Amino acid sequence: MSRFSVRRLAAMKPYIPGEQPQDRKYIKLNTNECPYPPSPRVLEVINNNELSSLKLYPDPEAKVLREALAEYYGVKPSQVMVGNGSDEILAFFFMAFCDEEKKVAFPDITYGFYKVFAKLFGVDALQIPLREDFSIDVKDYIGIDRNIVIANPNAPTGLYLPLEDIERILRSNPDHLVLIDEAYIDFGGRSSIELLPKYDNLLICGTFSKSRALAGARLGYSIGTPEAIEDLNKIKFSFNPYNVNRLTLLAGKAAIEDREYFEDCRAKVIATREDTARRLKSLGFELTDSKANFLFARHPKLSGEECYLKLKEGGILVRYFDEPRTRDYVRITMGTPEEMKELMTYNNIDRCIEVQ
Repeated sequence: MSRFSVRRLAAMKPYIPGEQPQDRKYIKLNTNECPYPPSPRVLEVINNNELSSLKLYPDPEAKVLREALAEYYGVKPSQVMVGNGSDEILAFFFMAFCDEEKKVAFPDITYGFYKVFAKLFGVDALQIPLREDFSIDVKDYIGIDRNIVIANPNAPTGLYLPLEDIERILRSNPDHLVLIDEAYIDFGGRSSIELLPKYDNLLICGTFSKSRALAGARLGYSIGTPEAIEDLNKIKFSFNPYNVNRLTLLAGKAAIEDREYFEDCRAKVIATREDTARRLKSLGFELTDSKANFLFARHPKLSGEECYLKLKEGGILVRYFDEPRTRDYVRITMGTPEEMKELMTYNNIDRCIEVQ
């Protein structure tokens, strides 16, 4: 730290992204990216004419993309905002709705940025322990008198919380916002968007990074009441009005409109997940019932760190979380069938187990 930094920076522990190594070519199963390229329509709209338009600012209201999202999800454009990845949407949520008085709660094992943002913005955050099996105990959130953030399906566990349980949480906290982070909802479960007509305290956050193969474009969105979206936009226009670039706006619209390609990619990822889960179980791995594009797995013969390091030696990256309750596990993103076949070869998963 420099001698000029503010005091609270000393206590900050920033979010640590998954490895993006440049030293060699790996099979990347560590950051929950889509194994397939973006929709062909995305490649069509990003042409030389659009590249030459980069000299101009993008539309700060993202009107065309918001209209496309609104049509897809059956809401009004006034209920939609877009951001530079869902991480920016989450940051705006903490800035707009949380402070010293408006506190927040979220699970103790979940997406790491919730804790980081709470610390960054000086918000009192209650981290509620998951059950032993990593599931959420809904009773812990009933009438809690705080804003609530829940990833559904959760990360890194992949577990899905049924809408009936989310509705119980919403109903019992009418004066507090409940943000449902649906980064992985396209791989299993029902979206909470269908609850919006009944609950004005519901806010949904989503991303184009996972099921729509635009992780590198950085595009996220939020859907809620027009009033809540107006609050988020007040933060956006006070922070970075041009937060989504011209090419990403075009790519997002093309991706959301190509429903056939989206459904095909989603189905392939789900099929790969189920096949990989079956194969891992046959080798003695224990898995959570993931509804995301990854598996959360452990083996009684080796630690998560050992599994991670052995796979890395073989040219395969998975994610390892060195925390007390998760250090026996690795999170394995679903790649192509060919990549997952390489994962399951003797020199990789089997070797991890047999060297012990």
